Amino acid sequence: MADHKEGGTTTLHLVLAWLLVGVPLTLGVLQTLINAMKLFH
Repeated sequence: MADHKEGGTTTLHLVLAWLLVGVPLTLGVLQTLINAMKLFH
């Protein structure tokens, strides 16, 4: 079986895309949780 590249998505592209979305999302969730904890303190 030959390894053919047909312009598809590589693993590196997938990792970079998930980081681009995941890092700000994680920071937003953490900030929300921290602010919510202030309400219950």
